[in-house]
Amino acid sequence: MYPELIKIGPITIHSFGLMAMLGFLITTLVLRKEFVRKNLDPDLANSIAVAAVLGGFVGARLYFIIEHWHEFVQDPFGMIFSGAGLVWYGGLIGGTMAVVWTLKRHNIPIMSGGDSITPLILLGYAIGRLGCQLAGDGDYGPPSDLPWAMAYPNGVVPTTVPVHPTPIYDFLLSMILFLILWKLRGRFAKTGQLFGLALVALGLERFITEFFRVTPKIPELGITHAQGISILLALAGIYIWQTASKQRGPTGTSEPSPKANRRKRQ
Repeated sequence: MYPELIKIGPITIHSFGLMAMLGFLITTLVLRKEFVRKNLDPDLANSIAVAAVLGGFVGARLYFIIEHWHEFVQDPFGMIFSGAGLVWYGGLIGGTMAVVWTLKRHNIPIMSGGDSITPLILLGYAIGRLGCQLAGDGDYGPPSDLPWAMAYPNGVVPTTVPVHPTPIYDFLLSMILFLILWKLRGRFAKTGQLFGLALVALGLERFITEFFRVTPKIPELGITHAQGISILLALAGIYIWQTASKQRGPTGTSEPSPKANRRKRQ
């Protein structure tokens, strides 16, 4: 594993940080092209991407603090400004809130914006998980004797015992689901259907890979907290799909908002 890729004096380029930056840049570029296809102002993609990153970071840190409240009470300053401690679903919740606010601010319908943005979460997540794999940050699974099991002796959270390389599972499953959704995105009859289906895919992906993690389970339910949120996410996606399917009006190639058109002509 390679937690640190390059170190020149006081400057260190971490593998996780590099992959996170690539995930941000690649998804932003793809979103810009998608906005052009939908006759929306591509510069709005930059605002949405920045909102997603900032909201995601705050949400991920807050979720981590809530999960480790006893540690936070003992050292609140250190917990807030620590370089570690980010939770994926907290980031998803925080990023979603920031993106919804940005869409409303620019008069972009939530359903239409969701069709363009939500599948790209899978893409960004996949790229980010490659960073987890390179860093060996503890997202791997329990011990395994499968041929592809691997150890992380030089990881941020090292282990010399072969374990499930769960970040690779995340990467493969997320990329497969993203490519399927992206290939079919022009075939959905109603605005919002792709949005709903992408939420189902997000929930399904994490629900499956949680079986290959060492995350503690909720005793009464036999599932992890992440799996519980995955179920809620999938149910929300089913509801959005059904709601979109029943509506009359625009197809998946939704009409741009008046404000977006005005900005593009300027």
